[in-house]
Amino acid sequence: MLDSTLLNTIKASYADYIVHGVDTSDGFPCLEVECHNIAEFCAKLKQDPKLQFNFLSDICGVDYYPKTPRFEVVYHLYSITYKYRLRLKCKLAEEEKIPTVTSVWRTANWHEREAFDMYGIIFYNHPDLRRIYLWDGFEGYPQRKDFPLRGYRDEYNPFGEDSPSNDQGWSH
Repeated sequence: MLDSTLLNTIKASYADYIVHGVDTSDGFPCLEVECHNIAEFCAKLKQDPKLQFNFLSDICGVDYYPKTPRFEVVYHLYSITYKYRLRLKCKLAEEEKIPTVTSVWRTANWHEREAFDMYGIIFYNHPDLRRIYLWDGFEGYPQRKDFPLRGYRDEYNPFGEDSPSNDQGWSH
């Protein structure tokens, strides 16, 4: 199915979920979706016999700081049956939460934890939302554009910047 035909098919059936189609330079079919609808929309895309988006390739975060909304959550879907690819994007304010899609694809568990760990994006109703790479006491989210290049100063990193909330009393 051609990308435009795929997008038209999805738009015709699921217009209520879509903010608008996004024209991408790489030709990858892409739709912008309201954050609060993402889990329900993904379930429909997976269950629809004409689409069968049964594989979640990736979920990633994007930080547009200082713009608002600050974040974007990007989903890369694939239909093994039909060999379709689809990108979904959700814009998200810094304090806004987005529903988990772990009930649709179990692999979302890992991807959402990674976006949480690196960007601080909160996926509500996630079964185990905790850091996946960094330790529990790590301060901040290293992929955010306002995170200091050398990190924050602590007992393991004497060369970092002073943290805005450094109340641990670590010496320099």
